[in-house]
Amino acid sequence: MKILITGGAGFVGSHAAEYYAKGGNEVVVLDNLSRAKILKRPDKNSDYNWNYLKQYKNIRLVKGDIRDAKTVEKAASGADVILHAAAQTAVTTSVADPRTDFEINALGTFNVLEAARKAKDRPAVVYCSTNKVYGNNVNAIRIKEGDKRYEFSDSKYANGIPETFPTDLCEHTPYGCSKFLGDVYVQDYAERNEIKAGIFRMSCIYGTRQFGVEDQGWVAWFTIATLLGKPITIYGDGKQVRDVLYVSDLIEAFDRFVQKSASLKSGVFNIGGGSKKTLSLLELLETLERQTGKKPGISFDAWRPSDQKVYVSDVSKAEKTLGWKAKVAPEEGVRLLAEWVNSNRQIF
Repeated sequence: MKILITGGAGFVGSHAAEYYAKGGNEVVVLDNLSRAKILKRPDKNSDYNWNYLKQYKNIRLVKGDIRDAKTVEKAASGADVILHAAAQTAVTTSVADPRTDFEINALGTFNVLEAARKAKDRPAVVYCSTNKVYGNNVNAIRIKEGDKRYEFSDSKYANGIPETFPTDLCEHTPYGCSKFLGDVYVQDYAERNEIKAGIFRMSCIYGTRQFGVEDQGWVAWFTIATLLGKPITIYGDGKQVRDVLYVSDLIEAFDRFVQKSASLKSGVFNIGGGSKKTLSLLELLETLERQTGKKPGISFDAWRPSDQKVYVSDVSKAEKTLGWKAKVAPEEGVRLLAEWVNSNRQIF
């Protein structure tokens, strides 16, 4: 197959590119390497994944911007699959600069959809959505507070949030809005039979080659800060809980949809570790201390707008429809991430 991966030099995109390249496929990576600029911070590792992928002769690297429709159409030419991972990913950045967030996440997705629609080979589209599409509605669910974590107390959500959970009539943040707009557009193109599409509303994805920062990628950021002796600010009390999914498990879910796309056509999937693979911020810090013997300096600050105290994905639809199951336990995934950070300290 020929696979186009937008944002292919990013964390998720680079793992997808490597996965398909190892499978003998032709891979085109489209990325503008803009993460450091968007986050407004110097970033000496902004091209790390770009350079990492150069070892694969069947990966073609194209420096280009998804906001440019012609660039996307050219890159998509002849593709069997378009995996759309390019995005502005930080909530805080979306609040400070909503226009850029909108142009990348909404307009960029529209350009991808139009490129797929116009392509004569009707490529399957995989869209990287987010649990933020449910917005502040999640915080309306009753919770209970433990010593180190919050949990849903409503038995209706014992397995997590399903795909049918309400998405409107609540606060979202600009990031949640722009990603949800892309989500709905992808659904619409698929419903009108313009494309085949799998929409994956991702929870907390983590793993190697993830350059987490305070604004985004909290598992990686806590791991990096712990090992490098950097201070950590916790917004809230640290008991907030997410289901966590190791990146290799995510890519396998994507591929399960790709393999079934001829018959499945389309689907919306909540994707994460599910109710069996969850961590609170405090629990992650304990895991890191246990594994590394290190304990970072911690300070606490006010809750961030629309932060969800608990978000856990109900992954039963993905398991049943795609025949997929998360394999990597949080303890193992954090260990693998910590080993990678330790081996690459010079790039942080």
